[in-house]
Amino acid sequence: MSSPLVIILGHTASGKTNLATKVAYHLKGEIISADSRQIFKAMDIGTGKDLKEYVVNGINIPYHLIDIKEAGEFYNVNAFKEDFYSAFLSTRDKSKLPILCGGTGMYIHSILQNQQFTAIPKNEKLRSELIGIEKNELQQKLNTYPEKHTIHADLNSTKRLIRAIEIAEYLAFNDLAIREHPAISPIVIGLQSEIAYRRERILARLNFRLENGLIEEVENLL
Repeated sequence: MSSPLVIILGHTASGKTNLATKVAYHLKGEIISADSRQIFKAMDIGTGKDLKEYVVNGINIPYHLIDIKEAGEFYNVNAFKEDFYSAFLSTRDKSKLPILCGGTGMYIHSILQNQQFTAIPKNEKLRSELIGIEKNELQQKLNTYPEKHTIHADLNSTKRLIRAIEIAEYLAFNDLAIREHPAISPIVIGLQSEIAYRRERILARLNFRLENGLIEEVENLL
């Protein structure tokens, strides 16, 4: 039986967090962040954590996957998946509504598509051999692998083609351990606005951050 998951996504400064906290307040939910930068500590202003928004009508809205790693610590989409499902199960087991909110598309796609290949490690030697090869040559090389290993490959960029070859090469010699995750029933809410309005909000946010310690925050991280 699948469990509900509300997903709120959108471009920068679209109001994702504001909407997510209000949904959580009214539907008794908890927020799971899908932001690849907000996981890091001591990066508050530049990443726009806006933790004040997690208080609605005097009620603290619980959140997950914010401030869980030290700045500069290694973290990738596979680690996010593991952390997401841990937070998802914790929230569900409390009979709360999980709300996934953020702007890192790769993280959200990994959950919606239940991608298994994120667990396949990098092959630095292979990558060094493929860097600099033209896109059409990479596509030809990818075509030499069995279709079952390449059918879901993203061919839109050289970087993704190299990753696809890396995955196919790994699967040619290794079995992939399939992780079982709880079934989810997603409800996706996408926020969109006019480009001019979006630019205005982004510039206003940037100026506010510059005037309220962004430069000092960066200096402290160096």
